[in-house]
Amino acid sequence: MCLAVLAPAALAGCGRDDPADAAPADVRRLLDRRAEAVLERDPVAYRATGGPTAAYDRLRDVPLKSWTYRLKDFERDGARATATADLSYRVAGYDRAPLTAERTLSLQRRDGRWQITAERPAAKASEQLWDQGRVDAVRGTHSLILGVGRERAELRRYAELADRAVPAVRDAWRGDWPGKVVVLVPKSLDNMADLLGAPASGYQGIAAVTTGEAGGSGRTPADRIVVNPDAYGVLGELGKQVVLTHETTHVATRARTSRATPSGSPRASPTGSATAAPTAPPTRPPPNSAAPSSTDACPPPSPPTTPSASAATRRGSRGPTRGPGWPAG
Repeated sequence: MCLAVLAPAALAGCGRDDPADAAPADVRRLLDRRAEAVLERDPVAYRATGGPTAAYDRLRDVPLKSWTYRLKDFERDGARATATADLSYRVAGYDRAPLTAERTLSLQRRDGRWQITAERPAAKASEQLWDQGRVDAVRGTHSLILGVGRERAELRRYAELADRAVPAVRDAWRGDWPGKVVVLVPKSLDNMADLLGAPASGYQGIAAVTTGEAGGSGRTPADRIVVNPDAYGVLGELGKQVVLTHETTHVATRARTSRATPSGSPRASPTGSATAAPTAPPTRPPPNSAAPSSTDACPPPSPPTTPSASAATRRGSRGPTRGPGWPAG
């Protein structure tokens, strides 16, 4: 397990503190202890760092390989302070490199010791799934499904579909990729948008998107397939399979995908089908990756002779699909 190790470099933004003030160093050690408590699944040690254990409880089902904080900024006002830190973490068995998210922490000094009273996304950072509630994890053979506010039976169904998608994509794409996917299933469209750091209006009717670095190396973190449960839920079984298979294709081919690769939007129609829209909604890169990243809103596969045709027809029927080896577009 990787525990938090913080650089001893001087902090930007600490000019308001007396140089002799030991508070930043104390806060670094506090964040070290909190990171260790999360990794060791130690609620007593977590509680000792301050604040309620609600955030800890929300994370308990997530398999973590590493969890570290790097203090970036510290501003003190008497017995209270605000800190900004980079949280880096890896999901065990899935992430090749840490994902990083900027966090804001509120602190208070009690009985001569600093304690954390609150932790939240920084002003320009997107939410993490556990910010939205308790995360339930379902492990498949080739997948990890993380959901908030969803029934476990529903998450198991996602795992079944993802476990079918991965071998299909692996057979069609021989490139170097982990052969595993992480699927995030938030409670609603609004929650999906909060994970992506973009307006919900840009994702209405879009069943799923894949986040990650376009044209990245094998050292970049595992991509995340982020589901819009509102749109995904109206699809038939074939449509759901097509969407997850297509998004898995993006995970597999990410290192060979350039930022110029055309990408459309997976949309759900009132008939319960997945249809391809010609363009993706405007988004900004999510800040939760180890390298500059992009968010692809990708269309489900469709036959090459009819690019805008439905990739899956009414619930229960057999609509045309194309294999996962087809390029995104």
